[in-house]
Amino acid sequence: MAKYFITISRQFGSMGRSIAKELSEILQIDYLDRDIVEETSKRMGLPVSFISKEEEAAKTGFFDKIYPLGVGVPNLQDELFSVQGNIIRDFAAKESGIIVGRCGDYVLREQENLLSVYVYASYEKRLENCTQILGMDERTAKRMIREVDTARENYHKTYIPGYMTPFDHRDLCIDSGRFGIKKTAEYLAEIAKKEFF
Repeated sequence: MAKYFITISRQFGSMGRSIAKELSEILQIDYLDRDIVEETSKRMGLPVSFISKEEEAAKTGFFDKIYPLGVGVPNLQDELFSVQGNIIRDFAAKESGIIVGRCGDYVLREQENLLSVYVYASYEKRLENCTQILGMDERTAKRMIREVDTARENYHKTYIPGYMTPFDHRDLCIDSGRFGIKKTAEYLAEIAKKEFF
């Protein structure tokens, strides 16, 4: 069977990461999420905590404070995106898999057998997920939903030419609030099997 890839972009609190994990178990293929952060840390020689904080953040100038002018990298936020893109492509060169976030659908846009998925849910459901599943207090959950969604939008607008909304250029958009983690993963697995098996 030929290699195939599923990319999952998601709203914060829609449980996209959990869905990807469940989907990987159903399909018996690996998924990349936190692994990208760890590998980026190794390749760039920066702490994992720093990569986690900065990977989807707006350009802050923090890189410039760490790396003064003259190091040959005009903007290290762009370098971060480039390194993560290379990690995703290296992974895709070896085997089928699922990629969570990091503009994976754009990075792999020329790859055959690609299914690009956007996972969303109502604000109310995402707030419930954050407090009941992820263990956040309500105030923190509201702030995280607002800040992370904004950061992800800015990240996509920065690195995907012509990007307008999260629903553009997706093969499939699915409301995880309606179906839950397990059923969403099962439905995505069925679609993948029909498409690629």
